[in-house]
Amino acid sequence: MPHVRRLDHVGITVADLDRATAFFVGLGLEIEGRMAIEGEFVDTVIGIPDSRSEIVMLRPPDGGAAVELSSFIRPDHQPGSPAAMSTELGLRNVAFEVDDLQAIVDRLAADGYGLVGGVGEYENVWRMAYVRGPEGIIVSLAERIG
Repeated sequence: MPHVRRLDHVGITVADLDRATAFFVGLGLEIEGRMAIEGEFVDTVIGIPDSRSEIVMLRPPDGGAAVELSSFIRPDHQPGSPAAMSTELGLRNVAFEVDDLQAIVDRLAADGYGLVGGVGEYENVWRMAYVRGPEGIIVSLAERIG
């Protein structure tokens, strides 16, 4: 029976590619590559004729699953809700395990990115928080404490 072999990446469409890239690099991801993409292959896969986008692939230092940021040059992007709550349908957050949650939350706050709620603790094992990043992207940050 065919099955999934691994999670390769999560794709996020953004309007400001440079700002979103800087946010994720600030979390510790590393830029793997940046390129423009267009042509028959991508038009077929995404179902949008004559599309053109610029993408940035970012990976965590451990080489795990990547984050693909994509910004469309054509057609124009369609704005989503930058204030989407966790109850809205669709991809709600991208999660990362971190080594110092409070330091990251403080640094992101200094850059103007705030908590969605608060910092919670789960059974003395995890400390976790949701941060709303650029363009409303919710990033889940979790630190193992137990």
